[in-house]
Amino acid sequence: MSGNADFDLYAPAEEHEELRAAIRALAEKEIAPHAADVDENERFPEEALAALNNSGFNAVHVPEEFDGQGADSVATCIVIEEVARVCGSSSLIPAVNKLGTMGLILQGSDELKQQVLPDLVAGKMASYALSEREAGSDAGAMKTRAKADGDGWVLNGSKCWITNGGKSSWYTVMAVTDPEKGANGISSFMVHESDEGFVVGNKERKLGIKGSPTAELYFENCRIPGDRIIGEPGTGFKTALQTLDHTRPTIGAQALGLAQGALDAAVEYTKERKQFGKAIADFQNTQFMLADMAMKIEAARLMVYTAAANAERGVAARGGKLGFMAAASKTFASDVAMEVTTNAVQLFGGYGYTRDFPVERMMRDAKITQIYEGTNQVCRMVMARQILS
Repeated sequence: MSGNADFDLYAPAEEHEELRAAIRALAEKEIAPHAADVDENERFPEEALAALNNSGFNAVHVPEEFDGQGADSVATCIVIEEVARVCGSSSLIPAVNKLGTMGLILQGSDELKQQVLPDLVAGKMASYALSEREAGSDAGAMKTRAKADGDGWVLNGSKCWITNGGKSSWYTVMAVTDPEKGANGISSFMVHESDEGFVVGNKERKLGIKGSPTAELYFENCRIPGDRIIGEPGTGFKTALQTLDHTRPTIGAQALGLAQGALDAAVEYTKERKQFGKAIADFQNTQFMLADMAMKIEAARLMVYTAAANAERGVAARGGKLGFMAAASKTFASDVAMEVTTNAVQLFGGYGYTRDFPVERMMRDAKITQIYEGTNQVCRMVMARQILS
C-alpha cells in the first residue's frame, strides 16, 4: 500500500487485489450484518467504525510520518468501494476522513498535521465544512467569517450538510478572512470539537445514507489558536479545489460499491427466482439487463481507478488536468450507480420495492453520490471549462 506504487492505469496492482480481498472479508463479516438496522433506525454504524478502526482501514490515506499507513489513492478507493458494497453509510467513514484532512495533507504545516492526523489513526474522525445554506455550489458566496484576534482566530457563522457532523473530532472549515477579495479572501482552518463557541446543530432527515449523520455547524465567537490555519490566509478556496481533485474519485468509488452490491444481489436473486417454470436469469431480457449493468460498472471502475492513480502522481491522462478526470470519474460512476441500483430494484420486481432486500436501500443511497462533492451538473461545468480552456 505504498504511496510510491507504480500504477498501471488500467488495472490495479497485485497488492491492491490482496487489499480488496481483505477489506471485502471484513465488510461482509463485520459490517454487512448491521447495514439494514443502521438504515432502518437511522443510527451511526458503530460496529463499522470499530471494525475499521481495529483493522486500520478507517483512514488508510494518512502518511506514514504521521503514524498512518500511507496508502495510495487507488488503495483508498478500494477500501471505500468494498465497504459501500455492503453499506453506503459505513463507507463514509474512510471517505470523509480523507475529505476532512486532504487539504491539511496538501497545504498544512507539519506541526498542524501532527496535531490532527495521528488522531485519525487512533480512531477519531474528520469532516469537511464548506457548504452554507446560501453557498453550496457557489462557495464564493459564503458568509462565515474568521478574524485574526491576538495570537488566534475567531470564527462566526454556520455550515450545513456536514457529513458525519457531530461524530467527527476535527473539521476543516472554510471561512472568509478578507471579504473584499471574493474567493481569494477565503481561508481554511482546522476546528476541534472541544473549541469554545463550536456547536453542532440538529441532524437532517434524509432519503439515504441514513446511518451517517448530516448536521449543521455553528460558530459563535469560536476561538481557535493561530496555528490552526491551513496554508496562508486567502488560499482556502484554492485548497478546496485541490482537495476535490483528490476526493471526487472516492465518491466515484462509493458509487461503484453501491452499484456492485446491487448487481451482486440481482445476479443471486435472478438465479433463484422462478417464473414460467424457469429461473428469470434464463430469460434474455434479464441477461441483457445484467450484462449492461456489469459493463457500465467496469467502465466506471476503470475511470475511478485511473483518476485516483493520476491524482497520486499529480498528473492527468493524455496531458489533461486533474480536475477533469476527478469530475468525470465521480460523475460517470454516480450516474452508473443510480442506473444500476434502479435496474436492480426492477429485476427484483415487487420484492425490490420492499425493505426485505437491500437493493431499495442501495438505490436510495446511490442518489447522494450525484449530489455531494459537486453536483453532477457542476462537475460537467468543470469538465467543459477544461475542455474549452
